[in-house]
This record gives sequence, structure tokens and C-alpha cells, in this order.
Amino acid sequence: MKPIFSNLSRGLAGILLAAGVAGFAQAEPKHGIAMYGDPALPPDFAALPYANPDAPKGGKIVTGEVGSFDSLNPFILKGSTPWQLRFIGVETLMGRSYDEPFALYGLLAESIEVGESREWVEFTLRPEARFSDGSPVTVEDVIWSYETLGDPDQGHPRYHSMLQKLESIEQTGERSVRFTFNTEDRELALLVGMRPILKKAQWDGLDFAESGLDTIPITSSPYVIDDFEAGRFVSLKRNPDYWGADIPFRRGTMNLDEIRLEFFGDGTAQFEAFKAGILNSNREFNAQKWDDQYDFPAIDNGDVVKSVIPHERPSGITGFVMNTRRDTFADWRVRDALIHAFNFEFINNNMTGGQQPRITSYFSNSVLGMQDGPATGLVAEFLQPYADTLLPGALEGYALPVSDGSEANRRNIRAALAQFEAAGYAVGDDGKMKAADGTPFTFEVLLQQGSAENQSIIELYSKSLERLGIDVTITTVDPAQYKDRTTNYDFDMTYYRRGMSLSPGNEQKLYWGSEGVDTPGRRNWMGMNSPAAEAMIDRLLNSTSQDEFLAATRALDRILTTGRYVIPIYQFNISRIAHAKELKYPENLPIYGDWIGWQPDVWWYDEN
Repeated sequence: MKPIFSNLSRGLAGILLAAGVAGFAQAEPKHGIAMYGDPALPPDFAALPYANPDAPKGGKIVTGEVGSFDSLNPFILKGSTPWQLRFIGVETLMGRSYDEPFALYGLLAESIEVGESREWVEFTLRPEARFSDGSPVTVEDVIWSYETLGDPDQGHPRYHSMLQKLESIEQTGERSVRFTFNTEDRELALLVGMRPILKKAQWDGLDFAESGLDTIPITSSPYVIDDFEAGRFVSLKRNPDYWGADIPFRRGTMNLDEIRLEFFGDGTAQFEAFKAGILNSNREFNAQKWDDQYDFPAIDNGDVVKSVIPHERPSGITGFVMNTRRDTFADWRVRDALIHAFNFEFINNNMTGGQQPRITSYFSNSVLGMQDGPATGLVAEFLQPYADTLLPGALEGYALPVSDGSEANRRNIRAALAQFEAAGYAVGDDGKMKAADGTPFTFEVLLQQGSAENQSIIELYSKSLERLGIDVTITTVDPAQYKDRTTNYDFDMTYYRRGMSLSPGNEQKLYWGSEGVDTPGRRNWMGMNSPAAEAMIDRLLNSTSQDEFLAATRALDRILTTGRYVIPIYQFNISRIAHAKELKYPENLPIYGDWIGWQPDVWWYDEN
């Protein structure tokens, strides 16, 4: 097994605190920007610290996905697209360094300038920036991209909120564009630099919102879609005429000639394709499978190596979300009962041999996570005005129930029964859990085809619920149906994952904000509507010190966790990647570890 590298030498807390006392203002155009203080890299930096500027070009990476796709436009709501296209298939004004909590450096833009309070931000485009067809990237393209993606009738909902926070977008020079904000939010100056830039002229006379496989967006990315078969594969080839190969942000990145995405009906087929050499890189999320099933000939003879990648980012939340728009889950005591009935220790033993740690909160595994015991200091101060609306545990302290590992789980089943009774339910003479009016308590778990592991977990869970007199229906649908139902919140319970960064910001409103209760396509699948949570998001967005930022995030973590919206499962505090021996990556790892912007961005292919 390849060793776990220990190059994450700088403690995250140290990074945060070092930046926390610096000012925000920038008085002149600069090469980069950070949420707090100045970016770590100087104007003359040669390459990102986790990239190898001497990496050779060539080769390919072939990875697998479970599911399908019917669109190659990831910037609209219609259709299902390969998620990677949002990142490797497009460029933005600024690029993110994943070795810092939140810092951006010039990509399409050669410089950035902000107002004293970040009430505006101005970018100057690089004169050499080009789309893949050779045409220049212009200010007109930038303005059109922001207006189109922000239009509720055209762009994906993830882009809408930015346009609502803009007072104006105006061209200030031949290659310069200024964004002026209508709200106080220090993060906006960074976020506005991370929106996709598309070619305006491509869409003259075409319906952007209705495009799918017929029109592939032209971008300035190093990669262009070379070939595809709907639902089967997408092949992206490195553009030999890519405009930005020698800018500092790109040196040592985008080294592979081809990125190929293969799609499979289920995880078993994907793994067999990897064993057969159809894929040459595969992430494994099951610790027991990693130990027990990665013993095929290619591993034994060294053609495939196993790499373990550590990181310092938050756990995020992974588990099964309860849709509080449904009366079934509207009462927090019911949700609490269902969390008690979920026998994680028994399920973990069955699924991973007990090797996988559990998520304990949305920001666990990081300095941003809620701390044990009662809220103290600034965290308590921030939460106190909302004490009457907070659920038990937010102020007093909360921890997930733990079982003794036996299938019976008697203590937690008793606690679940008590919570059901408090919520007005009781087990009838027929052994079924019922409301006071005699209506049986039952619900559906919606799963996507190919999610065999999730189905196994739910089947174990449903057996526990039978002991409470609860019947569960497990419904498996194809990817298109799953996307449609989750987009429109047409489910009771389903699998849910939201990754968290070391710099939480405006995306938190997309995840948990009240606008997502009724508006389709948001990430607030649980339907939570918490003024306290939104107040903590506002605080972290406008914090003027690192202490305030940390306290606001930890307070938000308490609200989310004690909301009991999700039944948490595994925490992925390391990444396990098996890959062809020819695929290499730098030993200097970013603090985000194996995250978006690492594979395949800084990997290379070396036949020697």
C-alpha cells in the first residue's frame, strides 16, 4: 500500500488564525484574493504548491460513475449531466487554491481589485484568454454569462442568488468589468470570480435552457468534449492550443491528454470494469472492501497501486435525509426517534467490519465543528437570541445515540418508542405504529438504481423499524426519475450527501436557506426553515475576526445537527484510490486532500 503522506504540515487552525487578524481592504489591483487577510502565494508564484510544474504531458485517466446522463450542459436545470463537467469543462475569472481555506488566484482574469469594504470588485481579463474555438474571451461574454446563468428561466438555480445581490455589472475598460453589490457580504467579492464564463455568440438564436446533448457549451477550458455516447461515456481531450498553459495557476495541472468518464448500472459492474482494466482509477468508500477485495492480479503484480490520501476538511453530511415538508417528518421527536432506531454500530459492523467512523456533525473532523458539551463563549452568545426556537441539545450539548452493537439495540429502541409516544403515536393491538386517529406510520425510502450499498443499509434499517411496528417501502428508480423526484422534493426519505469546505459561505444558504423550502432544484432537501441558521450564516459571511467566524460556524453546526434532519452514516476522513501505476500525483498534498481540483487536475501519466 502506498504510504499516507504527511505533508499536511501546517495545522489548519494555525492557517486560519494567521489570516484572521489581517484586514480585508485592497487598494489596487492584485494577483489574488483571500477571504481573510492576503493570499498565501506571492504575485510571482511559479505554480500551486500541490502541483508539479515539471509533470509530463500525455496519457489518460479513465474513471467510472454509477448512473447515466442525458445532457452535456451542467449550467441549466434540465437534464442529468456528468458532475465533473462543472469543473474540468469550464473556466472562471479566478481559480481556487485548495491549500488555503479560501483563496483565489487569477485565471481568466489577470488581476482583481476590491472596494474598501468589498462593496465592489473589478476584474481585468488576460489579453491572451481564448475560448476553445480560438475566439477571445471578452467582457461582453462575462456579462452575458452572469446575466444568463442568473436568469431563473435559463440558468441552474445554483447561480440565481448571485444576480440578485448585484446592483450593477459594467464594463470599465477594454478588458475590465466591475461588479457592484447591493448587500453587505464580504464573500461576494470571491464568489463572483468563480462563476462559469461561456461564449455569448454560440447561443445566438438558440434556447440555452433547453439545450442538452445537441449543443455542447464552448468554454475556455483546457479540455474539450471529443466524443460521447448518451448514458455510456464522455471523452474529454486536452486542447493542444489551450491559451493558458503557462500562467502560474495552470503550471503543472491538466497534464493528462484524455479524461474519460464511463457510466455503469451499478457499483458491482463498475468495480469489475476496474479489475478488468477498463478503468484505471477507482475511489473506494468501503473500508472493508478496500482490505478484502482489492487483491486481484493487477494489484498483486504491481500494475495497480493503492493510495490513501488524508485531508483536513470537514466531514460534511452523508446519510438519509427526512423531508420535513411531509407531515410524517414535521415533528422533531419523530426524527429523533428514527435516528435512535438507526443502529449504526450494528450496520457498520455488517457493512465495513466496523472500520468506518461515523459523522458526528456537519463540520466534524475539522476546527469548524461543534464542540462537546454546552455552548460557551461567542457560540452561546450568538445562539441565545434564538433560544426559544432551538431544539434540545443546541445550547445544552448533543451527541448521536450509540448502540451496544447488538442487533437488538434495546436501549435506543426504548428511547425511540418514548419519542414516538411524545409525538402522539402508539403501537396498536395489531403491532403497528399509529397516530391518534389510527393512521399507520409508514414512509417510503427513495433510492437510485445502482446504489446497492445504500439499499443494503436501508434493508437492515427497515428490520429495526419493524420492531417499532413501522413498515417501510423501498423504491428504486432510474437516474432520470431520481433527479426529477429529488429536484421537486417528491420523496419521504432518500440518500443525501453535502460536502463542506473549510470556508463555508453563501453556499450554506443554498443548502439550508428558507428559499429552498418551496423552490425546486435547491439543495435544502430536508425543507428546513430556521431563522437561527440563516442568522448564523449571515454572521459567518460578515465576520470581521476569525473568532467570530469560527463561533458562527460552530453555532450553525449545532443548529443543523440538533435539527435531526439527517440520519448520519460514514465519515470519509481519508480517501482510498486504487489506480494504474503509471498515474502519479505530487507528494505535497493540499489541506483539502482528495477534493475537487486535485484528481485529475494535478495528476500525470508516466510510463517509466
